[in-house]
Amino acid sequence: MRSITRRDFAKAAAMIGAGVALSSASAQTRAADRIRLGFIGVGNRGDQVLDAFLKHKDAEVVAISDIYKPYLDFAVKKVGGSVETFGDYRRLLDRKDIDAVVVSTPDHWHALHTIHACQAGKDVFIEKPLSLTIAEGRAMSDAAKHYQRVTQVGLIRRSQETCRQMVEFLRGGGIGKITTARAFHIQNEWPHGIGHVQDSTPPADFDWDAWVGPAPMRPYNANRTLYRFRWFYDYSGGQMTNTGAHYLDMIQWALGQDAPRSVCAMGGKIADFDDREVPDTMEAMFTYDGGTLVTFSQYNASNAEAAAKPCELEFRGTKGTVYFRGDSFEVVADKTAAREYPILSPLDRKGPAGWRDGKPVIESKLVKGTQGNATPEHARNFLDCVRSRGNCVCDIETGHRSTSATIIANIAHRTRSLLEWDAKAERFTNNEDANKLLSYSYRKPYELPKIG
Repeated sequence: MRSITRRDFAKAAAMIGAGVALSSASAQTRAADRIRLGFIGVGNRGDQVLDAFLKHKDAEVVAISDIYKPYLDFAVKKVGGSVETFGDYRRLLDRKDIDAVVVSTPDHWHALHTIHACQAGKDVFIEKPLSLTIAEGRAMSDAAKHYQRVTQVGLIRRSQETCRQMVEFLRGGGIGKITTARAFHIQNEWPHGIGHVQDSTPPADFDWDAWVGPAPMRPYNANRTLYRFRWFYDYSGGQMTNTGAHYLDMIQWALGQDAPRSVCAMGGKIADFDDREVPDTMEAMFTYDGGTLVTFSQYNASNAEAAAKPCELEFRGTKGTVYFRGDSFEVVADKTAAREYPILSPLDRKGPAGWRDGKPVIESKLVKGTQGNATPEHARNFLDCVRSRGNCVCDIETGHRSTSATIIANIAHRTRSLLEWDAKAERFTNNEDANKLLSYSYRKPYELPKIG
């Protein structure tokens, strides 16, 4: 196995850019046979996604690419059989017999892996958050459309039955007009977190230059690699983009919206106990068409249960409230939903509160599911769409819109601004400094391909 070098990248990029995307004939002619898959990135989440695809008998993993050999070896043992391995993902894309690729690499690599796969004629399953920047997400979506690729973004709750039921209930007016939606990620990482680590020499089996890729070159530091990369802006956006992409996707789905109108955010390294750059505590606030106020709260604090109902998502409407928890949601009717406006005259008051008695106009209920992890179902939907050439439940444009909401929240925090967002132009209308953070200059020779 030979890892990718910067010279290799420039040469291979030119070859891919000059080519024409392959047709989907290989997948269609084997409609009754297996869909041949290549995996790019098999660490942590990549290993989980690999497990999900291996559950389906019509999925055949024929090639794996990763720059960290221990991950490659572990994945090969799990898959069994004859699997070709690569350090340079472009060699995987060169295989004409691969129908689709599954990308589970760090966020800053997603755009290049996805666009090059589309150019090579492969359908793409790409993990969330879709991209590091807005410009990358737009280029990825444009590439999928231009090269007519089937895509699925790993916002797996789109494939979870209880989530679909909840969204249908909410969009059908189940709790009346939704005035507020809140999402929470509460995880106490104190006192260690990712700790404090000194710069050092990369391990012999880890290609640091290839891992950094298009991001700015920094001295090797173990805290910037593997899962811990999420806490550094060069590679990711912390829990705002990691878990926030799931929650904002569900909220936008439930509201029937695909972008906020404005955003602001406050927080910082308040617990401040490790090397991370991103906030450990942060709250973002969004407004949407129709007036709904949305918040995402990321707390590095005790997650002990309080008096309020513990939940991941909370929707409050004019008739009641919905609490979402993993595989279930609870509808709680507002006890005052049918009561009349309080009588202002003391002569007309009935009862100490001044409210006339009424009855709830909706039914309280608990809807339980049995599906805690919908990744296998999300993989199934992708495989089915590779065959049918239909749209997946979370195609790349949907994933781009949901990821964009979290990216602009981070920009609002970094610029200490209330930002007005033009979703059509994908620019802020009131802050040019914030617009500068919608993209970044890739480290040479890496380049974001131009589509069309």
